[in-house]
Amino acid sequence: MNVRIADAVDTLLELPIAPSFTRIGYEVRSLLERWKPLASYDLRGRVMLLTGATSGLGLAAAEALAHAGATLILLGRDAAKTEQVRADLARRTGNDRLSTLIADMGDLDAVRRAAGEVVASHAALHVLAHNAGALHATRRAAPDGTEETVASHVLGPFLLTGLLMARLRASAPARVLTMSSGGMYATGLTVERLEMGDDDYSGTEQYARAKRAQVTLNEMWAARFAASGVVFHALHPGWALTPGVETSLPTFRRIVGPLLRTPEQGADTLVWLAADDGEPLATNGCFWLDRRIRALHRLPTTRRTDTAEQRAALWRWCMERTGLDPAAVEP
Repeated sequence: MNVRIADAVDTLLELPIAPSFTRIGYEVRSLLERWKPLASYDLRGRVMLLTGATSGLGLAAAEALAHAGATLILLGRDAAKTEQVRADLARRTGNDRLSTLIADMGDLDAVRRAAGEVVASHAALHVLAHNAGALHATRRAAPDGTEETVASHVLGPFLLTGLLMARLRASAPARVLTMSSGGMYATGLTVERLEMGDDDYSGTEQYARAKRAQVTLNEMWAARFAASGVVFHALHPGWALTPGVETSLPTFRRIVGPLLRTPEQGADTLVWLAADDGEPLATNGCFWLDRRIRALHRLPTTRRTDTAEQRAALWRWCMERTGLDPAAVEP
C-alpha cells in the first residue's frame, strides 16, 4: 500500500492510544506495511541472550528466535522451569543451540555471576535483550534492599549491560534491546522518588517509574557508545495478554479482554529489532512500537521532568547502586 496512506493510518491509530496499543494496531499496521515475516530471518551464527525467557513475551520471542536458528541463551530465575522451556523449544524448533542461565535480575550478585558465565562460555554476543521483570501489588525488597521492581527493571539490566559491553563491542555489530511498557507514558523521570516506600506504594506507579528510567537509560547508553558498533533500542509491546497481566492487572484484563494482543504479537518488534539488519542497525537510542520509532513523551508534564540534571543523576545513581566500575561503562 502507498506509504503515505500507511503513515496516515498509523497516525490515526496513535492519537487515541487505545486502538494503537491493542491487537487492532498490530493487525492493521502489519497488513498495511507488509511486514517481513519473522520466519524468513536466518539467525544462524548469531549469539543472543534473552532475559525473562520462560513465559509471556519472553517465551514468544525465544521461540521465534530459536526458529530462526539463533544461538540462544535463555535466562530465567527457576532452574527447573528454564530447563524445561529450553527442552521444549529445542523439540519444537529443531534448534539444539539453546542453553540456560539462571539468575534473578533483581539480585545483583546473581547478575554478576551470570555475566561471568556468559563471557566464559561464549566468544561472541550479538544481542542482549532485557525482557525480565514483574509488577507487584505490595512492596518487595531485592537482596540489597532496593525495591524489587526497580532492582529487576533498572539496576539489574544496567549492571548486566555494563559487564557485557566489552563482549558486545568485540562482536559488533551488536544490539542491546529493552522491553519497556506504554505505562511509562503516564509518569515522568525521577531519581529521588524512583523507589516508592511502604506508605504510598502502588505497583502500577512503581512499574511506570521503573519503565521511564529504562527508556531514559536506553538513550543514554546509545549516546555514550554511539561509535562502538553497539546500538541500543527500547520498545513497548502494546497491550498483550501475558501471565503478568492476568495476575497483576485482572481488572484491566477483564475490561480490554479480546482486544489484547497475543504474546507473539507483543514480542514481534523485539524479535524484529534483534533480527533485522536494516533500520534497527541504522538507528540508535530509539523507542519503538510495531516496528516504528515512537516519541518518548505524550504529556508535557513528563517531558518537563526529562532534564539533563535528572539524567545525569540517574546514571550516577545506577553506578553507585550497582558498584559498577566506571571503566566498564565508558567508551
